[in-house]
Amino acid sequence: MKLVFAGTPEVAVPALDALLASGRHEVAAVVTRPDAPAGRGRRLVASPVAQRAEEAGIEVLKPARPRDEEFLARLREIAPDCCPVVAYGALLPKVALDIPARGWVNLHFSLLPAWRGAAPVQHSLMSGDEVTGASTFLIEEGLDSGPVYGVVTEDIRPTDTSGDLLTRLAFAGAGLLAATMDGIEDGALHAVPQPVEGITLAPKIQVEDAHVDFAAPAMRVDRVVRGCTPAPGAWTVFRGERLKLIQVAPLPDRTDLAPGELSVGKNNVYAGTGSYAVELLWVQPQGKKPMKAADWARGVRIAAGERLGA
Repeated sequence: MKLVFAGTPEVAVPALDALLASGRHEVAAVVTRPDAPAGRGRRLVASPVAQRAEEAGIEVLKPARPRDEEFLARLREIAPDCCPVVAYGALLPKVALDIPARGWVNLHFSLLPAWRGAAPVQHSLMSGDEVTGASTFLIEEGLDSGPVYGVVTEDIRPTDTSGDLLTRLAFAGAGLLAATMDGIEDGALHAVPQPVEGITLAPKIQVEDAHVDFAAPAMRVDRVVRGCTPAPGAWTVFRGERLKLIQVAPLPDRTDLAPGELSVGKNNVYAGTGSYAVELLWVQPQGKKPMKAADWARGVRIAAGERLGA
């Protein structure tokens, strides 16, 4: 088939690579979000998908909005059979959805209908799921509600961050998306409507969602930290300034600390929660680089009874 691939961030690059390497399909063009400011100088930088497409000599389309007539006209000229999508980052209007003969097929990082929305991996981790996965489905006008072509599953490991899990799903999902394209071309694969039960939503994680409440149980604290790492970054407050929490470890045997109360050993820092303590392993003070929590504690000279939190 002739394909137009739509995607933007680094997590979409493995799927583009899989389609380029498949040998069965022609990736005629790539659709991605416009260049965005990045770095200290806030220079405009092309998306990871745009950079990969340019390396491969593929036409790159960067519409400000996917309903722009110039973009739609070019898409009609290319006349793709199908448009595979991975984390494109913009809502596709019906006028665009109707252009490819076999529609737009999205790779979504959850086992649909669970976790429809922008942040499925983060919500899966924060909710304590033990298994997740990726799904390919035919895009329709509803939010991630279209019929499903295929799935792959992935176990969630006890120390997974959203970054860890998303990386594994990006590569597993790349193979799934390529296989889905093959099945659509062969006529052997047919999309199946999603169940009406088990629908959960995964809206974008806001900064306030990443605020760690030390009155919550230790497992909840751990899940929020892992789910919000690397972005947007779990955080608390210490001495009136924000402190990012990068890695913690629950300690079921330690129950002597009040919620947020700090205890410092020679090479360890502990904080109480609503159940048992957690050990702080890596933190990032405001305006500084990530560091081991023990090094941070030595630098700030934590006094007895000091706490994390507002």
